[in-house]
Amino acid sequence: MELICMEAKRYLQLLASDAPAPGGGSASALCGAQGAALIAMTARLTLGRARYAARHEACQAIAAEADSLSRKLAAQVDLDAGAYSQMAGAFQLPKETGAQQTARREAVEAATLHGAEVPLETMRLAVEGLQCAAALAEGYNHNCASDLGCGAYGLLACVKGAWLNVLINAGGLSSREDADRLRTEGGALVRRAEELSAALDKLAAAHL
Repeated sequence: MELICMEAKRYLQLLASDAPAPGGGSASALCGAQGAALIAMTARLTLGRARYAARHEACQAIAAEADSLSRKLAAQVDLDAGAYSQMAGAFQLPKETGAQQTARREAVEAATLHGAEVPLETMRLAVEGLQCAAALAEGYNHNCASDLGCGAYGLLACVKGAWLNVLINAGGLSSREDADRLRTEGGALVRRAEELSAALDKLAAAHL
């Protein structure tokens, strides 16, 4: 059964168990999916209000984009758990002969790289969500200021949580080139997320 289709109570029980997956990467993606959904909600609660008639087209586009990002981030919940399973499987490969050791080493490297690429993609999607929130903040239903802020915080938590998963997997790579690439892009995404979140924090707080 897909994690994202699981009853919330059951998912939380599984997350709290001694099962290694789902873990922080999946939980971060779910934070992001909820954050993007709140951005979509805020956009929809702005639509149809006469006061924001000039923002109708923009809010429609933002709602659609935030919906798409929420779906993609929800998919990352299972993709992250799957990446861990791939890595665990690679470590269980036989290593009795030289050929087996080589095959196992290559499989572990590939799985570790994949284990870092998945949360990096989660970070990219969450930053896109924050960009949607920033576009929405240019004009939205101020009664939803807390929802906009909560959505932004969820997306920021997603970025920072996924970043930890990028870092721990990048540290296990033999390829310094891949590790440096992951750290460079991930670090830039964190900085961008922090900038967007700080600006949104001020805008939302002005209407609370």
